[in-house]
Order: sequence, then C-alpha cells, then structure tokens
Amino acid sequence: MGNLNLPTPIVLAGAVLCLLAGYLIGVVAGPDTPERTTGTVESFNSRTNELCLTGDAVADHEGADGDELCGTWQRAGSTRLPREGDQFRFVSTISEQQSTPDDDRVLIFGEVKN
Repeated sequence: MGNLNLPTPIVLAGAVLCLLAGYLIGVVAGPDTPERTTGTVESFNSRTNELCLTGDAVADHEGADGDELCGTWQRAGSTRLPREGDQFRFVSTISEQQSTPDDDRVLIFGEVKN
C-alpha cells in the first residue's frame, strides 16, 4: 500500500465538510427541543411551588386544561417569585409516575419575564 500525501488545504476542506455534514444531520434528525412560551400567572403557592398559568399559548402544552396549565414550578436559585398577573416565560413537561397516569405531574421550568 502506498503513501498518499494531500495538500493541507484539501485536508482542511474535507474536515470542514465532515463537520458541516454532521451538524446538518444532527439538526435535521436530532431531538426536538421545547419552545419557551409566555403565559400569565393566574396563581402561585410559595409553600408548595404550585403555579397556574393562563393564555392562548398555554393551551398547546401537554397537561393543560383548556387555556390553563397548573404544575410544580422548578426554579433556579435566585429567580423572583411570580405574582398574579406577571408574564412568565416557561417550558413544561410531564413527569410520568409509576402507579397510575392520574398521578402524573406537570413540571414547569421558567422565570418571570422582565
């Protein structure tokens, strides 16, 4: 088997094409990421972290009851507590429980919009 020496620019161009192809495949075939939605705070219980949001965009989320979504707020350390009427940017997910589907919990991740 003989040695094959390619000029450096050709090797670099090939590497760039491979990286670009990998990125494009990842974007097209990769998992969908949740979109952040803005809703209006209907109520918040600071003892239990139970947060209820309303709005047209809220209705599209899994676990929503009409245009209202209630769930447990998973917050970062120093984020401001929401008050009724605040605009709240969030993503939500359902945490499936082992016992029954009725025990599934809605988890809300987000913060008050400034």
